[in-house]
Amino acid sequence: MISSSEMIRIRRQMQRRIRDVVAERRRNRDLNPSLSPVTPAPANADQEVCVADNGPG
Repeated sequence: MISSSEMIRIRRQMQRRIRDVVAERRRNRDLNPSLSPVTPAPANADQEVCVADNGPG
């Protein structure tokens, strides 16, 4: 069984790894904007608006 202190250590290690990966992805995105998964639409582009169908009533 894992002790409480080991769980805390593992959790902190995982959080540190996640933070490092997020920071690396942010740096890469800032250095190369073409890799960004979301590109804003041009200001004059038509936008489609979808309305949710919540059923009868």
